Amino acid sequence: MQFNIPNLLTLLRILLIPVIAALYYLPFHWVPATTAIIFTIAAITDWLDGYLARSLNQTSSFGRFLDPVADKLIIAVVLVLLVSDHHLPYLSLPAAVIIGREIVISALREWMAELGKRASVAVSMLGKSKTFIQMLALIVLLAARDVGGNWLLLGYVLLYVAALLTLWSMLIYLRAAWPELVA
Repeated sequence: MQFNIPNLLTLLRILLIPVIAALYYLPFHWVPATTAIIFTIAAITDWLDGYLARSLNQTSSFGRFLDPVADKLIIAVVLVLLVSDHHLPYLSLPAAVIIGREIVISALREWMAELGKRASVAVSMLGKSKTFIQMLALIVLLAARDVGGNWLLLGYVLLYVAALLTLWSMLIYLRAAWPELVA
């Protein structure tokens, strides 16, 4: 493993997961804003690590492996925290779609890599947009947890948009892999 700035930022994103989870359940008024800020920092590192890896020519196999794992971990953990706290079916549905899609696509990518066709299911701009909207939705939902009202509604709307983009991107990946799936 190379200890370069992009990889350290990715590791930081993973290390922030237990911090967010531990803070989330504390009974203080500052917790929603703090968890939203920490998650925002993590989301920024997602963009920054890729940018720095490319601009500093510090891409690595470890980084290509760990970056999507870090994204999936932090998004899944925050979705589980929100669902466990709110107990709302209209929050559970997009969370299940998002987490389920990540499992399906991870398995699909692994299988396609075994066939030597990983490039046909490589990350697309739609996938990057989906991740951005997911992270934005989660920032709003974390921050608006105790505020409610229009901010919470905005977070739910963004989460449903993210879930729709999630399904759309999954269909695109499955369509690209379809010839191999039916062979």
